[in-house]
Amino acid sequence: MIVLVIDTCGPSGSIALGRLEGSSISLLTQAELAGKTYSAQLVPGLRALLADQNFAVASIQAIVVVNGPGSFTGVRVGVSSTKGLADALDIPVVTVSRLEVLAQKAGTQSAALDAGRGEFYFRDTSHEFLLASADQPSFASRPVAVCEESTLRVFPKAVRVDPPTASDALTLAVPRLLARDFVDIATLDGNYLRRSDAEIFAKTSGKA
Repeated sequence: MIVLVIDTCGPSGSIALGRLEGSSISLLTQAELAGKTYSAQLVPGLRALLADQNFAVASIQAIVVVNGPGSFTGVRVGVSSTKGLADALDIPVVTVSRLEVLAQKAGTQSAALDAGRGEFYFRDTSHEFLLASADQPSFASRPVAVCEESTLRVFPKAVRVDPPTASDALTLAVPRLLARDFVDIATLDGNYLRRSDAEIFAKTSGKA
C-alpha cells in the first residue's frame, strides 16, 4: 500500500510517501513545505514526490493527515486537500493529532504546543485541550514533549525534540491503517481546539 502523509499544521510542514507491506512501513520520500505557502506549494510538492518515485497520482492508496491542532489556515489546507484527493481517488483516510505525534516522538504521554496569546495546546494521554497557562502544579510533575523554545521555558520537565514531520505521523498511523480505522471524509474536519479569530469576533459582534 502506498500512503501519502500530509502535515501542514505547524510553522513549517511536510509531505511524505510511504509503503506499507504487511505490518512494516518504510518511508519512500519526504519534502518540507515552507510555512505560509501551503496552499501554493502542496500540490506542486506532491507532484514532485510522485515524480521522484515514478508514481502516478492513482498509485496513492491511502492518506494520513495531521489535522491539528495548529495554524487555522494550515490545518484547513491540509484537511481540504485530503478530502479532495480522497474523494477523487476513492481511497481511505486516517487522521492523527500533531500533539499525539509529538508525544510519540519524545516517548512521553503528554505534549504541548504554543497556541499563542500565552496559551498552549496540551495533550495528556488521550485527552487534548487548550491550556490557559502552565502554572498549575499538576503540569509541573510530568514529562511533557515540546518542540518550541517558547514552550520549553514553560514546562519544568519539558522533553525537547525536533518538530514532528510527516514521516513521524506515518509511523504513528500504522496501527490505524492495519486496523482500517478510517474516517468519514464527509465529516472530516480540523482538530482546532480553539475557535478562529473570525468566529470569536463574529460572536462578540453579535452580542454588541
